[in-house]
Formats: sequence, C-alpha cells, structure tokens
Amino acid sequence: MSTLSIRLPNSLHQHTKRLAEQEGISINQFISSAVAEKLSALDTQRYLKERAQRGKGVDIGAILAKIPYGEPDEQDRMVMESPSAIAISRAQKRPRKTGRKS
Repeated sequence: MSTLSIRLPNSLHQHTKRLAEQEGISINQFISSAVAEKLSALDTQRYLKERAQRGKGVDIGAILAKIPYGEPDEQDRMVMESPSAIAISRAQKRPRKTGRKS
C-alpha cells in the first residue's frame, strides 16, 4: 500500500466527501475506487483500439459470403413491427391524462 498526497479544489473535496459518506465508505476508499474505474476504462479503450487495428485488414464481405442462405429457425426469428404499431403500443402503455387534478 502506498501513500499519496494530492491537492483537490475545495468543491471537489467536499463533493467527494459527501458521496463517500452516502456510500458508507472512507474518502480513501472512494478515491481508490474512482482511480480503479478510470484505469479500467482506459485499459479497455486501449484494448479495443488495438483489436480494431488488427481487424482493419479483414474482408468482412468475404466472411459473410461464406454463410449459407437459409430461413432462420423459428426460435431465432424476429417479429418486426411497423413504426406506427410501435407508437400505438407505447401510447397504450402510458397513463392517460384526464385533465382532473387529484
């Protein structure tokens, strides 16, 4: 375990303190978790960028051309609804406004 001294603006320190208290953890735990999340995000971004670079030379059309055409199995079929049917379905799920105040 290492000790690190950092300078934070007062507003950031107070916000961190408030959130740590709400989470029931110390400020040190909160900051450690925040740093771990940031490192994970940066590592993931770098990994995906490297994978994307390796995939640029792939001819996706040639790969897709190898897939034989056929109807999907019944359990794999998607039911496609028209945009108007979707809008009607959503409208039916919303509570109606009656104009009366309760």
